[in-house]
Amino acid sequence: METRIALIGVIVENREVVEQLNHILHEYGSCVIGRMGIPYRERNVNIISVAVDAPQDVISALSGKIGKLKGVSVKTVYSNVKSGV
Repeated sequence: METRIALIGVIVENREVVEQLNHILHEYGSCVIGRMGIPYRERNVNIISVAVDAPQDVISALSGKIGKLKGVSVKTVYSNVKSGV
């Protein structure tokens, strides 16, 4: 199955959903390459970047689930790098 590398950018404005967000990321943990979180205390938001390597439909599902959380914005950037199995 062909996989793609992507970067999912997340901005969390509602701290009440952090536990749900972490649960979703754990659910997709097998495709997560790494993640970095930056608390921006002055603006009361958290900025998270998640690097993934997975089939495009899996990346879209992950991004979609994150985007459904209240007070969360998400955007996904895809690399042209693909791998086939």
